Amino acid sequence: MNQRRRKGKPGNQFEPRRRARRRALQALYQWQLNDDTAESIIEQFLEEQNFEGVDEDYFETLVTEVVQNRQSLDEALAPHVARVDASLDQMERVILRLGACELLHHIETPYRVILDEAVELAHRFGAEQAHTFVNGVLDRLAADCRKLEREAELGSG
Repeated sequence: MNQRRRKGKPGNQFEPRRRARRRALQALYQWQLNDDTAESIIEQFLEEQNFEGVDEDYFETLVTEVVQNRQSLDEALAPHVARVDASLDQMERVILRLGACELLHHIETPYRVILDEAVELAHRFGAEQAHTFVNGVLDRLAADCRKLEREAELGSG
């Protein structure tokens, strides 16, 4: 019985945000390739994609914030990315921007959750070792921007 419940995840309160991140990743990937406006990408995705079980507000927030803050997100990530910007895979760039956006602008979400979600997206949509790279970069960014939260977690373990 417990296995069936887990399989469908009907009671998982975190699933709508997880799905919002996934949709935002797809929308932002498209945005990076087409350099469209956040509004048109959001509108297109809301019309063409299935948003059942998705936190639409969070999807819209993430897409809008990443597009509006692209430069500051890239600047925050730059000291933690060892690769030259041009060699960064497009999917990795989207995942890093999404993770950086949540780390910097959504302090209500624990940094560990953000890292876990980003790593999961990298596993699912990125290149073979993308998850390791994404985890390392976002962990170093979290050490800077979520210092107290990170220290509290490390001190309690």
